[in-house]
Amino acid sequence: MKAAVLKFGGSSFLHPDDFGRVARHLAERLAAGEDKIVAVVSAMSGTTDNLKSVMLGVNKQVRPSNLDAALATGEMLSACLLEAAVSRQEIPVMSLNGYSLGIRTNSDFGRASIESVDPGSIIAALQENDIVIATGGQAINQSGRLTFLGRNSSDLTAVVIASMLGERSCEIYSDVPGVYTADPYLVPGARLIPKIAYGTVARMSRYGAKVLHHRAVEYAEKHSVTIACKSLTSGGAVTGTIVTDHGNASSVTVARDTAVLSCGSPAESDKLRALLDQQDINAICTEDNHGAGICILSDVDFAIRLVTLTGNCSVSVGSRTAVTELNSSTLRVHLEDDYKRAISRAREIHEGMYPGTDGEPVAPRAAKQSSPHSSMLIRIYDAPENTQ
Repeated sequence: MKAAVLKFGGSSFLHPDDFGRVARHLAERLAAGEDKIVAVVSAMSGTTDNLKSVMLGVNKQVRPSNLDAALATGEMLSACLLEAAVSRQEIPVMSLNGYSLGIRTNSDFGRASIESVDPGSIIAALQENDIVIATGGQAINQSGRLTFLGRNSSDLTAVVIASMLGERSCEIYSDVPGVYTADPYLVPGARLIPKIAYGTVARMSRYGAKVLHHRAVEYAEKHSVTIACKSLTSGGAVTGTIVTDHGNASSVTVARDTAVLSCGSPAESDKLRALLDQQDINAICTEDNHGAGICILSDVDFAIRLVTLTGNCSVSVGSRTAVTELNSSTLRVHLEDDYKRAISRAREIHEGMYPGTDGEPVAPRAAKQSSPHSSMLIRIYDAPENTQ
């Protein structure tokens, strides 16, 4: 069944009114001739961190399966809110969550890997409705337990659904219209990249670029799904970058709060590096005034859990900011203790790559926002007990 697949990130839902804005865009797409739409949604910006904080406040040793089920409620709430907003447009609509999307994974809770897909439930829903809303970043394992695909993995869900339905493209909406040569919120001279290859943007993502999830890009390449990066503005949708099989650009990425492991011995460092490589976690060896160690640049939460499970008490975990310069011939990672210094270094590197662009803003400079409504659960959790 033919259907447009659109994914809306957490930055699309800063306020409850934003669900109405997205619903109107979906209605406009149908009015313009779109037959069916699958809208994949993320949790409201900031919700996942708040949910995790609450869970760890209850139990610092919470089971990963328990945590996955809790984090998934953020996307479930977004799906319910968008379904309500679309219903107000008098459009036939229903939402599906990880239990009914037809995506099955292994049992690596925290960052599960997809093992099989079945489009039956989505196709059945589309036969009865013009719009189906899908929760991003979640699926079930072979035992039927809810699993989490990893942080910022709603992109992956969208690409998987597009492939399941036989679609050759999907649209990813975020607070910026595409992939830039640097984070435009941090580097004023960052340039929008109109077209970029899967491998290039996946590499950028693994080193800290936030626009697309690296596993989503890798899945898209494997299944020949073109990704259109877009932004929803007051004037409509704006397309910034097309991710396909060709296109390259030099870039600089900034990964804040990367995990740096200090090991008791070189042998222990080699052992941990092999473990992380086996799990396809992007980690590099480091050696500076902090001594020898390993820097984890992607899937940090999942990686730290793996390291913890080894039971090695000689490994200590620190946090630093990684600035990475990337081009066809260079991959150089700079670790900084001071975040402001890291941003300055990123700007210097970018200016060297693209002379004369510093100071030419190409995107809004306001800091990335969390939804003020995402803290609702925290406020309830912290509230004093109601006494009569």
